Amino acid sequence: MSRVSTAALWIAGVGLVLMTGFVAWQVFGRYVLNRSPSWTEQGSVMLMSWFIFLGAAVGVRENYHLGFDVLLYVLPKGGKRWLRMISDLVALAFGIGMIWYGSQLVALTWGATLPSLGISGGWDYVPLVAGGALIVLFTLERIVLRLSGAPIDDALDELPPAEVAAELDTANVKV
Repeated sequence: MSRVSTAALWIAGVGLVLMTGFVAWQVFGRYVLNRSPSWTEQGSVMLMSWFIFLGAAVGVRENYHLGFDVLLYVLPKGGKRWLRMISDLVALAFGIGMIWYGSQLVALTWGATLPSLGISGGWDYVPLVAGGALIVLFTLERIVLRLSGAPIDDALDELPPAEVAAELDTANVKV
């Protein structure tokens, strides 16, 4: 899964760079050439979908997703484990929903053509399905590791609360 995560992160990064190039080309075409290319806007939006959903999936694997961690600071270690398991199950359900509803959107729009790109409109929603599939894989990996007894939460349990971490970080700043 580490290789899949790294590949997704690289693809997302390349997509971000390409999108930046597309937008720069659009601005150059509009203001310098007085002829804006029609494909750059739709291409940029599609690339943005890819890097957002791939990056979000990697964020789920690396435990950078949004969470409500207040209870984690007061619960004993066993309670933290179950709260994190619930969080993973919610992320898993969300990923399944992305696959299910994203697939329906792909099917509904597959017959339409994006005029500026000349490809099926379903490609607009394929990143949603791909990101959902990766979220499912990455959360299943974490759930299986946790259930097998792997110490995946130990490093998280040793982290100080965000407020304390911010104060520690500020205290180490040299003026």
